[in-house]
Amino acid sequence: MRQTYRFTACLTTTGWRKLCATQQLLMLFGVMVSFPLSGPSATATSKEMWLAENLPAIVSLYRELHQNPELSFAEKQTSGRLANELRNTAAEVEQEIGGYGVVGLLKNGPGKVLMLRADMDALPVIEQTGLNYASQVRVPDPRGATVGVMHACGHDIHMANLIGTARFLNAHRDLWAGTVIFLCQPAEERGAGAEAMLEDGLFVRFPRPDFAIALHVSHNTAAGEVQYRSGYSQANVDSVDITVMGHGGHGAYPETTIDPIIIAARLVLDLQTIVSREVKPIEPAIITVGSIHGGTKHNIIGNDCHLQLTVRSYAPKVRQQLHEAIRRKARAAAESAGAPEPKVAISEGTPSLYNDPQLTNQVVSILKRTLGNPQVKESVPSMGGEDFSRYGKAGVPICMFKLGSVLQDRLDGYASKGIPPPSLHSPLFYPDAELTLHTGISAMTSIALDLLAPGKTTQP
Repeated sequence: MRQTYRFTACLTTTGWRKLCATQQLLMLFGVMVSFPLSGPSATATSKEMWLAENLPAIVSLYRELHQNPELSFAEKQTSGRLANELRNTAAEVEQEIGGYGVVGLLKNGPGKVLMLRADMDALPVIEQTGLNYASQVRVPDPRGATVGVMHACGHDIHMANLIGTARFLNAHRDLWAGTVIFLCQPAEERGAGAEAMLEDGLFVRFPRPDFAIALHVSHNTAAGEVQYRSGYSQANVDSVDITVMGHGGHGAYPETTIDPIIIAARLVLDLQTIVSREVKPIEPAIITVGSIHGGTKHNIIGNDCHLQLTVRSYAPKVRQQLHEAIRRKARAAAESAGAPEPKVAISEGTPSLYNDPQLTNQVVSILKRTLGNPQVKESVPSMGGEDFSRYGKAGVPICMFKLGSVLQDRLDGYASKGIPPPSLHSPLFYPDAELTLHTGISAMTSIALDLLAPGKTTQP
């Protein structure tokens, strides 16, 4: 007589692997073991069986993408690869939307329209993970220097997860109805890809989504877990360039000059008083001077000094306040020294990401049913930026959640050494792909099946 033992287990690290090994061992003795992902439903069982069969190929795709990264606005090969993958799921595919953007439409009768987004670009980072599938790519940057290229922000996971979701939904059309837009977006790291696709008619040339979902890997959350936040989740991000003008001359005769480095030094300190003394303490805001360059030699006072800032906030009103205050402080510093008015340029702006509360509440409910309550946790707000926000600004309810990507054993190892895990954008960061993708595909397909359930006519 066959016996069934049902284990309810958190899909995390060593425990997950040990349970899988135990399952294989017990099956050798004629004992059937099941590990339900969302209870004893047939859908959950079907999904687990599908993942067991298909996950290795998706992990292989992830490694291929990891080995062949491309910088922002240069995602030619990556976009072509993803376009072919989407065509293999019977999606209608169009390429070169807003650059190398790809749109795949998987239609399954009347119903709501759901957009699922993955970003494609990598970073100018030389990989130092030591993985046997590490990126060895080197390319010239816009200045002509040779730089390494690495998926140091998890976009390779995002893409593989999207393709895995597309494969599952194509294979299980009886479980949903409507249209899924699979969006492969360029240039997220430049904060410009979403804007480029929208300006190229994304929501005019293709069906306008009723809702849009995305995920982003987290470097300090255990694989098998996800995190969410309703409302503001990511910050407004602006790059500010300030050129302080002076009058150069000999370092031995400063009275004959207007020293731009002195003005810049004063300005660096003055800028910090904007957040500490002009913005309400309950409003998040950051002004960081990340770079300052001026002069050429010990005994020469130069003609100018260049500062580069990253400026972050949440509320649009605070964002505008920071912009105006930076210009005012720059003018005041220059005027105090009798210098010409400085040049202030604000660029690469990304609006804050606001997760629609109603949609987020439904997504959280789905995630808890799928992964279990302990695996779904509320996150704290981040001052990082994400141009997924632009689809929300365009009037579509959006929700982005975080996907844990590092095995708990690794996180425990870092903690025992008193060091943080490598952050995103670090040359040392890498996800544990198997469990990360297992969780991500389980989560994303469950969200899609719920939002596009046959007969559902109301927006969450």
